[in-house]
Amino acid sequence: VQLQASGGGMVQAGGYLRLSCAASRLTFSTYTTAWFRQAPGKEREFVAFISLSGGSTYYVDSVKGRFTISSDNARNTVYLQMNSLKPEDTAVYYCAAGRVTGTTSRARYTYWGQGTLVTVSS
Repeated sequence: VQLQASGGGMVQAGGYLRLSCAASRLTFSTYTTAWFRQAPGKEREFVAFISLSGGSTYYVDSVKGRFTISSDNARNTVYLQMNSLKPEDTAVYYCAAGRVTGTTSRARYTYWGQGTLVTVSS
């Protein structure tokens, strides 16, 4: 199983990016998929998840109303649309998948992508 995160880059505050997470040998529709991020010198933190049924999503308070997680089953890809980006969103973003109902806990996710760097300048 391999998760491949992409779409990171450098953007000015107020801008937007869309991250993608593609999977091989794993079908996202049967997993809960999440995005986490890790800023320099900080612990990896939860950002958002989409449940294995695709019926529910959940976000950390700091991104609510700005970020949207979605899945495209035909492409077996999960996205994180990030709008109104702020400098504090600067981090390496990781996608993760697990056979869980939906959780913010890193330990509950089995598979992880390699991370993609998002840099937001002020």
